[in-house]
Amino acid sequence: MSWRLYPRLLGAFAAVVLSATLGSATLNRDAPQAFRSLAGQLLIASPEIGDPRFSRTVIFMVTHDRNGAFGIVINRPLGERPLAQIFEALGEDASGIEGGVRVFAGGPVETTRGFVLHSGEYRRAETYAVNERLGMTTSIDALRDIAAKKGPNKTIVAFGYSGWSPGQLENELKLNGWFVAPADERLVFDDDREQVWDKAMARRPRDI
Repeated sequence: MSWRLYPRLLGAFAAVVLSATLGSATLNRDAPQAFRSLAGQLLIASPEIGDPRFSRTVIFMVTHDRNGAFGIVINRPLGERPLAQIFEALGEDASGIEGGVRVFAGGPVETTRGFVLHSGEYRRAETYAVNERLGMTTSIDALRDIAAKKGPNKTIVAFGYSGWSPGQLENELKLNGWFVAPADERLVFDDDREQVWDKAMARRPRDI
């Protein structure tokens, strides 16, 4: 089951859907892990990446296995949206609902799908735990919990994602299109979005 927001809510997006699942192929936990998985790390666009859609982007990698890779861009903010406005667009009662959520463009794939990237203390049955510190939930119940002050301590609500077919990301890494760096909650959620790419670049391992 999914929920659709009216186009006026996000302007550039034709519509927004909060899906009940993240999908299948890119989130297969049972896939062989005979190579270095980048799940839970940051993928940083090289200055020579050549694709303007990813210029100076930083992507939090949700999953990476032999079936492909899936991540959310964390430094393309679209602005903050009031939770009440979101609930009204969903046809839900917005009485007494306060606060807002940060809305991001998560990537160029399926820009009508919504994802809640959040700190790891929050868990629902449908939450995909990337690691002990970060997780992802796509159920609309995550927004209900946020509105009820029972949601995650830190969140990014993103529309669209960044995805790679089997072997595609590995090839792009060989061509030096991306750098990899460790992720932490401050960089993912808190730091000035204008500085995220520079700070992530400073964290990447360097050859001696």
